[in-house]
Amino acid sequence: MDEKYVFQDGAPYPPVTVCAENAQYAAAMVDNIGACNSEMSAVSLYFYNSLITKDGWAEVSQCFHRISIVEMHHLDIFGQLAYQLGADPRLWHCRNGKMVWWSPECNRYPDEILPLLSNARQGELDAIDKYRQQTHWIQDKYVLACLNRIILDEEQHIRIFDELCRKIERGECRRGR
Repeated sequence: MDEKYVFQDGAPYPPVTVCAENAQYAAAMVDNIGACNSEMSAVSLYFYNSLITKDGWAEVSQCFHRISIVEMHHLDIFGQLAYQLGADPRLWHCRNGKMVWWSPECNRYPDEILPLLSNARQGELDAIDKYRQQTHWIQDKYVLACLNRIILDEEQHIRIFDELCRKIERGECRRGR
């Protein structure tokens, strides 16, 4: 694989700590790990995508694999934050006052290469939007630092998906290579 891809931003990750327990912030972090728009969804989808593209689209497969590792790191950060904020960091979230388990039904599974990449890109955009919304109301400086750092990685993933789409459209990344 062309090693020009950078799978996470170069900025260091901030300490994974909190100012104090906060139930509202904790619920947001649990949502970040176990809702449909969550790091667990990204990890599971990218794992799946890396498997189904492995034989025909090796470069794409490797990118999904490497990005899924970064997403696992995000999952870990949000899990630690949720726990420190006072929540049980299970793969669940609160919906209509009830805890709902994360499910692979959350993901869409396109099987053609460009829709597959487009779907992944949209997931990254949705995550960025969610995390930016959280930065508008969360006031814990440590949680904010983690959110803003993770956003940098998600933006990097969008750049990779965009580049892969361009390469496929130009014929530089072909099935079977």
